[in-house]
Amino acid sequence: MKPSRQALARTRLDADGTAAGLEAARLAEALFDRLPDVVFFVKDEAGRYQAVNETLVERLGRRSKAEVLGRTPEELFPEPLGRRYAEQDRRVLGEGLEIRSQLELHLYRSGLRGWCLTDKLPLRDARGAIVGLAGLSRDLQPPEGGSADYRRVARAAELIRSGHAGAVRLDRVAREVGLGRRQMERLMRRVFGLSPGQLLVQARLESASRLLREGRLGISDVAQACGYADHSAFTRQFRATVGLTPTAFRRAFR
Repeated sequence: MKPSRQALARTRLDADGTAAGLEAARLAEALFDRLPDVVFFVKDEAGRYQAVNETLVERLGRRSKAEVLGRTPEELFPEPLGRRYAEQDRRVLGEGLEIRSQLELHLYRSGLRGWCLTDKLPLRDARGAIVGLAGLSRDLQPPEGGSADYRRVARAAELIRSGHAGAVRLDRVAREVGLGRRQMERLMRRVFGLSPGQLLVQARLESASRLLREGRLGISDVAQACGYADHSAFTRQFRATVGLTPTAFRRAFR
């Protein structure tokens, strides 16, 4: 069973951020507790966790939900990631921003690292005022290798990953494996849960994070080694996906 954005949209809070809406959130929480590859959470208007599933508790290295509820990302995630997540929450809560299927690399105090697709939606009361947010992050899983679709796009994924350090032309990749560009996009989303472009970003930033942790290359050299034309483009992409600049990442996780 895959959670949907509709499930998030149905999770609503009432005017004071509690009562019936929060009860609905807790019912959803019980359901999401059964999904070990999904992080689920509901936060109030101050960005404090009001409902979480067991997966988030485990990945934060906590013993129970009680150690998470009522706290903010800045209190639970390693710096400066907690601050970045809190800033993202403030945009959702203050501007009504909706985040849909955003590719992110998550890092936890427990030492776990993993790629996921994240959704966050503002929660509104009956008058339309934003009173909280709901979100989920779905782990990107290796696809099953036996399907016909997998066999058709596996070669395309291999070409993208092996060529990530250069100028990858997705049209050329599609032609090389005997697919049209749109057909490759559709099949890759079905099999991998990612677009070809997202797969390329994942390959580049996975390589970049490894090189940054090793510490032998300067930031500009890492950018070039991972297929970025300039330092600024690399920094923007890295920060948007990981939540840290390359320099901050190196300091925090070497």
